[in-house]
This record gives sequence, C-alpha cells and structure tokens, in this order.
Amino acid sequence: MIFNQIPGNIIAPIVSFEVNSGGQFENRSRLLLIGHKSADAVIADDVPTICPSIAEARRLAGTGSMLDDMVRMARRNAPVQEIWIVAAPETGTSGTRTITVDTVPSAGVGVIEIAGEPVRFVVASGDTDAAVATAIAAAVNGYFNQLTGASLPFTASATDEVVTLTARHKGTICNQIDIYVPPLDGANVASGNVTIAVGSAGTGTPDISATLAALGDDEFDWIVSPFNDATSVAAYKTLLNDTSGRWAWNRQIYGHVYYPMSDTIGNLVTAGLAQDDRHLTILPTIASSVVPQPTWQWVAGMFAKVAPWLSDGATGNVSRNQTGLVVEGLLPPRDRSGWLDHATRESFLGSGLSTWKVDTAGNVVVDKIITTSRTFNSVPDTTFRDIQKIGQIVYSLRYFRQRLTIEHGQKAVADDNPANIETVSTPADIKATFLHAYTQLQRRGVLENAVRAADLIEVARNGDNPNRVDIKAPLDMVNPLDVIAANAVIYSQFAAA
Repeated sequence: MIFNQIPGNIIAPIVSFEVNSGGQFENRSRLLLIGHKSADAVIADDVPTICPSIAEARRLAGTGSMLDDMVRMARRNAPVQEIWIVAAPETGTSGTRTITVDTVPSAGVGVIEIAGEPVRFVVASGDTDAAVATAIAAAVNGYFNQLTGASLPFTASATDEVVTLTARHKGTICNQIDIYVPPLDGANVASGNVTIAVGSAGTGTPDISATLAALGDDEFDWIVSPFNDATSVAAYKTLLNDTSGRWAWNRQIYGHVYYPMSDTIGNLVTAGLAQDDRHLTILPTIASSVVPQPTWQWVAGMFAKVAPWLSDGATGNVSRNQTGLVVEGLLPPRDRSGWLDHATRESFLGSGLSTWKVDTAGNVVVDKIITTSRTFNSVPDTTFRDIQKIGQIVYSLRYFRQRLTIEHGQKAVADDNPANIETVSTPADIKATFLHAYTQLQRRGVLENAVRAADLIEVARNGDNPNRVDIKAPLDMVNPLDVIAANAVIYSQFAAA
C-alpha cells in the first residue's frame, strides 16, 4: 500500500485519509500567431500574450495591425482554439501607394478593393477631383467591416487629386497588398477614372530571434508566422531542432512552424526542395494570379482551420484526411490560372509544399497539408510527410509520459517484485503500462496494431545505470485516407452465373 503523506510508524490512534490524484489526461494545444502590432498597441514586442477574441486582438495589437488581421482570420476558422499572439519588431520603412483621380467621376458610388475589402466612397454632383480624393481617403481611414471585424492595412491622406496610402507596417512584407478596382453589376464610378500606382516600396525584414527566444519553455504546438526570408526560416529550425530545440529529449515542448510563400510555380518548387525538415510547413500561392488578401491572412486562416483537428487525439480527429475543409474568410485568386490544378498540386506535394483548392462555390479549401520532410540520410523517407503525424506524435508522447509518470513516478525499481509492493516497479510493470496506454491510443484512433506492438516493445533496465529503465517504443500511426482508387470494368451485360 502506498502512502505519500501518512507515516508508517504512527502510534497515537487515528482514522485518517490522505488524498492523491489517480491521474486524468488532458491535452492542451496552443496556436501562436507571430506578426506586427500597430504603434498604439497595448502589448510590447516579444511578449507572448493570450488572445481569446477578435475584440481583444484589436485592443492588444491595434486596429488594422497584422496581428489583428491574423487573429480575425484564425478565429473565423477555429472559434474556441487557444490562441496566443506575439509581436515581432518592425525594421525598415513603410511602403506607399497612390490612387490618383484622373477624371472626376459622375455622381454615384465608387468601390476600390484593398486587401480584399470593398472600400466604398460617394461622389456627389459637382465634386472636384480633390473632393473625390478626400472622400477616398476618408473611406480608407474610416473603414471597418462590421460583420467580420476587418480594418485596412493602410492609412490614407489626400493632396489635391492624389490619395497616398501608407502601409501600417514597415518592411517588404506589405508590398504584396492588393489594390483593385472591381467591375460591378451596377456602375462603379471608380472604374476608368483612377490610377493606382506604387509610391515607394517598403524595405526591411524583421529580426525575429528575440521573438522566438521569448517563447521560452512554454508549449506552443502550432506556430504561424508570415515571415519567410532565409534568416527567419533558419531561426525556425534552430527553435525546433531535435538536439537542443523545442523537440529535444530534455525539453519535450514541441512545436511546428507554418509560413507562406508567394512566387512563380518554378520558384515555389525550388523553395520547397530547399527545405527538408519535419518541423516546417510551407503554404504556397502563385504571385501572378493576384491573390486579394495578404499571405499573413492566408497562413493564419489555413492553419487555424486544421489546428483543432491536429490537436484532437481524444476522438481521432488528429488522424483524419483534411481535404475539402472550407477556410472561412479566404478569397480565391482573381486569376483562375492561380487555382492549383491536380498536376500542380502533385508537383507541389512532391516538393515539400502544402496545397489548397478552390471548390465549385468559389471557396478556398484545404487539399493536403504536409511538412517539408522528404528524406533521411539522403534517401527518400515519407514517414514525417503528413502533418497528421506531427499531431499524433505530440499527443501520443504526452499521453505516454503522463501514464508512465502517474503509475511509476516516485517508485523504486527492481527486476522482480514477488511481494507485490506498490512502491516498487519492475520492467514488466512498465511494459504493461506502456501497452495499456498504446491500446488506449488505438481506441482513440491515434495508433494502430497494438497486438503487434506488444511483440515489438522492449523494456529493460539499463546496463550501466541500475536506476534507469529503457524502452524501445515502436509506434504505428493511423494514416489519413487520402486516395481511393477503383477500376470500373464496364459490361454490356454480365455473363450468366
């Protein structure tokens, strides 16, 4: 009998109970969003902060900030996911765009799409070009989408007939923001009457080393970052490596980074093939296809959509195929040539790039999310390709660690225990605990082949350290059902039996 508090040599009479936990597992999985805050933000740079709502994101990171955008998109796709944010410091200069009123439109309503948001302004009879420019600037500065909570990534000012849009953030990352005059069923008085141009391109890429260091030993299973420069990608690898990073044996806090890339198909494939790391996932879009929303919205929405499933080992959602999940709030590329067809998706997936599709209703949907892992020791190895594997590993290892700690923590170890003393564990006891945990994970749809695993698992005391028990733990993961292939053989009439 085990007592943690009641001594074994009590003399004075007493009827006493001590209370201890029998152990109940729960997996908590955080989604971390890395981005920029605005100048009037509440949070400081490099301080991870929980962010439970869109309204809180606006308060913490500032209205219209990159983090405001990312939380809004993530929340639309993961309403109850635990989300944290951390602001990366800005460097460089803010880019500018200009909208020039070339011809005074006739009276009516004009629409200019900025980052996929329709900005409406009114032109009255008799307005001058300067008045129209002032109306456009006011519409930009006052824009707020009541339904989605979206603001704009620019501030605006007007001088004569020219509207100058200044990016809210410094850096090259804001150069991608799309500005477009859409054709409308009704008249769009902006059409043919304004010219959109680049004033000055933004410069600079942030140094996120301090941002990543600020994560410390806090658990963040899923990390979404908009930054894809070589220095940032190298920092992700350092953060997550298996030797001294978050996946190291002596840290076990895990994590996986998602980041976007926008380029030509050839350059995207080259970028994918340049990586070979199970801790990284790349979301590609084709730059020439004119994607309305910036990549930070894409990466936040896409991976927030799958994060709840990847965090859910309790019901087996972690193992499921994710194809067809609709990413709420994302707009498809305006140019259909940028919609990924099957051949392009096949090429991307073989090059370490994740894929998406556009369904018949015009929704952006998940196709297949993968890591960049392709080889081991320079030979092909697809073990860690599917993103489901990462979620399964994290859930399984936490579950095994919890069961082993609950049942064998604060115990002694011996080869045998003939008296069945509860304070003594044997290798056989530890193997039984491990196999029981394996069976429970099989029942949850995370692992499979528990019977075969029982033959393969080995538990033994270490030859040099008698205080240590070593476990050989082969884990057979359930796989996502990605492909169903059928051969339909057609007959005019079946032959008689």
